[in-house]
Amino acid sequence: MADLIKEIVTGLVETALKELLGKSHGRTPAKRKKRQIRSATTGRFAKKTVHTKATSSRAAKPATKQVSRRRTTASRSKQRSR
Repeated sequence: MADLIKEIVTGLVETALKELLGKSHGRTPAKRKKRQIRSATTGRFAKKTVHTKATSSRAAKPATKQVSRRRTTASRSKQRSR
């Protein structure tokens, strides 16, 4: 009787471990790849030409520093009570 219980328990533990350690077979999102353009004349991969906007002659604005918003006392106390 003890051997039977031991066999059942070890079987359950082994299947649980296999399930936990095995790879999940769910679908993973597809990896996006950059598309390459083939040259019409040679058939080789050609470098993509960079499209520029009409306003690109103007100097680009420098990035502005992100300023953190100051929390009010009420909102801080709400968060503390959670």
